[in-house]
Amino acid sequence: MLNRWPLLMLGVVLTIVVFGVVALLTAPDPLKAAEPSGRRSALPTHSAVVTPPETTSTQSPTVTFEGGTLDPAPDPAAPASVPPSTAPVTPAAQEGPEAVAQRYFAAWLAGDFAAMAGLVADPPADFADRHRRFSAELRVASLTLSPGSLRRQASDAAEVPFQGTRQITGLGRWDFSSVLQLGTRGGAWKVLWAPETLHPSLKDGGGLRLTETKAAQPAWLTREGKAFPSDSRAGDYFPGLGATTVRLTLEEVPSGKVLLSSPAPQGQGTRTTISGPAQKAAARALDGVGPAAVVALDWRSGQVRAVADTLGGRRAFNGLYPPGSSFKVVTAAALLRSGLTPEAQVACPGTYTIPDARSFHNDGNADHGTVSLTRAFALSCNTTFVRQAYERLRDDRLRAEAADRFGFREKPGLSSCRIRPQANLDELGADAIGQNSVQGSPLCMAEVAAAVASGTWRPAVLTEQPPAGSPAPVPLDPGITDGLRTMMRAVVTEGTASRGGLPSGTSGKTGTAEVQGGSPHAWFIGYRDSLAFAVFVQNGGSGGAAAVPIAAKFLKAL
Repeated sequence: MLNRWPLLMLGVVLTIVVFGVVALLTAPDPLKAAEPSGRRSALPTHSAVVTPPETTSTQSPTVTFEGGTLDPAPDPAAPASVPPSTAPVTPAAQEGPEAVAQRYFAAWLAGDFAAMAGLVADPPADFADRHRRFSAELRVASLTLSPGSLRRQASDAAEVPFQGTRQITGLGRWDFSSVLQLGTRGGAWKVLWAPETLHPSLKDGGGLRLTETKAAQPAWLTREGKAFPSDSRAGDYFPGLGATTVRLTLEEVPSGKVLLSSPAPQGQGTRTTISGPAQKAAARALDGVGPAAVVALDWRSGQVRAVADTLGGRRAFNGLYPPGSSFKVVTAAALLRSGLTPEAQVACPGTYTIPDARSFHNDGNADHGTVSLTRAFALSCNTTFVRQAYERLRDDRLRAEAADRFGFREKPGLSSCRIRPQANLDELGADAIGQNSVQGSPLCMAEVAAAVASGTWRPAVLTEQPPAGSPAPVPLDPGITDGLRTMMRAVVTEGTASRGGLPSGTSGKTGTAEVQGGSPHAWFIGYRDSLAFAVFVQNGGSGGAAAVPIAAKFLKAL
């Protein structure tokens, strides 16, 4: 046993030596381990463009200058996967004007105002707020910068001219040019910031202003190609009159020079037959009036020149109302056709009873004795027209005159009016003075006035030419229209409209239509110059007191 102990100790020593040799042979070379794993290569030269970082990338913006190459600004958040180079780098090379400009532009694109301010010599206290306000107030959506070549002006001064483009919300691309000034302060290069660095217009206390104004962009235009007057009271007939568009303008302050503005609105509204001046006059004539309407036509063509309607529901065109004594124009035409003349002497008693039928009376039971038919028309004698209708217009003659020559029937077109056959003498008497079955819209009664002015009944239209299927024009007997013109002129000069302040040259007929359970409707229809018109005031009372002043206001405003 004692003889084996030396052999055992020798085996242990040999084992230790073998393991040591193997360890030495497999250990890495310490000199090779100290060598760097790679070297930084120079970036290729590019054109001078500053590109903003993509929203999905964490890399800093790259800024390159014309005539040279600068490395991208380091991203402090990026991990240092590559050991720094052992090549010596002097502080002067790191802080040169190129590097400062590069960092400034990159920070500007990134919206890092704190980093920008750190590169500026003596930045104003509101440096960051100025930039934020500039972008917010001018609605800047994006910014791109393209620096030019750095220019040395002295050993301690340099500048970098640059081009910029801002996208303005609602206006589009806005290009500008400026210069980044640099200088040394305390031995270090700094940006010498001034307001004009943001934009040249800010130099010497100047400013920029984005103004927003509403501009009319109606779907319909007047016949003159202009927008309808404000508050035209025609919206039910021409939807979209109040449509507007917002116009943006970017301008200098205080010069007012426009730098950028919204493009002109696309598309034009559709022209109508409406006359701008006539529409404005009609609309203003209804100011302060209850439910009412003013309709005007060019009596030569039948084209609608104005429609101001506070009745609602397009009732100036299609509403059906008793026209009262304004319908006596139609009754008078039938009487003239029967052989009566404007000069014929007729009775105008305060009351009149149709034989074996009902009684009728004048307003206030006024008895005017025996007068000419023209005078009876001017004074609106109900008793005269009821008696003459009984004596001359039986056998459906009144209805035929109204339907066949003045449009009181079912027909295509814009207006609505009607009369039905009289079942008895009571109905004939009431129809003769515009009551009972006689109903018409203001447009229908304007067509009646236009027929007298022109000598031809024609349907009103809102287009240059009558639409297909429109009722054919109906020529009236010249002798009848001459008589009607004389009678309608007398209404204004000596009759029920003589005190309404109507301008010279106006002819017309008043109407006061009885309404069961309410105040009478007030009417005045007529013509002057190239226009025929109808004024209607729902439950307005007397035509001479309520409708004539509105007509006078309308005509005087033309």
